[in-house]
Amino acid sequence: MSRHTNWKSPHPSRLTHTFSIVARDPESGEMGVAVQSHWFSVGSVVTWAEAGVGAVATQAFAEISYGPLGLTLMRAGKPAPDTLTSLLATDEQRELRQVAMVDAQGRIAAHTGARCIADAGHETGEGFSVQANMMACPDVWPAMARAYRETTGDLAECMLAALEAGQAVGGDIRGRQSAAILIVKPVSTGRPWADRVMELRVEDHTEPIRELRRLVHLHRAYQHMNQGDELLGTGKIEEALREYRAAAEMVPDIVELPFWHAVTLADLGRVDEALPIFEDVFARNADWAELLTRLPAAGFLRDDAEMMQRILALAP
Repeated sequence: MSRHTNWKSPHPSRLTHTFSIVARDPESGEMGVAVQSHWFSVGSVVTWAEAGVGAVATQAFAEISYGPLGLTLMRAGKPAPDTLTSLLATDEQRELRQVAMVDAQGRIAAHTGARCIADAGHETGEGFSVQANMMACPDVWPAMARAYRETTGDLAECMLAALEAGQAVGGDIRGRQSAAILIVKPVSTGRPWADRVMELRVEDHTEPIRELRRLVHLHRAYQHMNQGDELLGTGKIEEALREYRAAAEMVPDIVELPFWHAVTLADLGRVDEALPIFEDVFARNADWAELLTRLPAAGFLRDDAEMMQRILALAP
């Protein structure tokens, strides 16, 4: 598509014609954005969210500042509808924009400019908005809304279902390239890095939604690992080991997860339980045996020569 137009934009904008969803989970209070587009790295433009504040999707001829400015206004206490109204009022190119917002109370605002390229539109519901432009057909956003309402599960699952439904009825008329999902907690801790529940991007892929779903699954497995580490740190050993096992079972092709499970068992003196796990890991990648020898010096495994010998005897 040509970038030539008969007008000049006073603000930096990008042609992110796409379909997306912003939503607040009524049970958890988490808020998020999910998106797919035939545009490279769509998540770097469209997705904005802040714990305890809200979430924003800015697309079509995207004015990126709708993201940070929208969050700033909602952080100051302005509801999502008033926030969007304020931003549109000062934007001379508002008819080229497509924007949606949800605030921490679940209030929704959405705008599809009259000059957004067809097929374009949006649909709002309780705590969510779906929006799309330059679509193959006008069925995309209704299908997304229906899937979001009908899907059970956490916020990530429901938003992924919405994207999949939009793609199933046609999606972006240009095809597929990138996708992203961003979810934040309902209340801010003052530490943004700790407030992100999930932030994943597929920058360039032939099947971006499918790849995004794979990454979400992988993210959940590593969440089990992280939870295990936290439980271990508080002395809840059996609970921690259950989390490590769950992680390894979710993604059996990744040898690192069972490796650290086995290391934990060995460090606890439960070597007999660790040995079959080590044997499987070493059979798949012998380099992990070398890594094991480096752990005692760093304090990640007790220094026990006899134990180390028993474990390393399993290496090819």
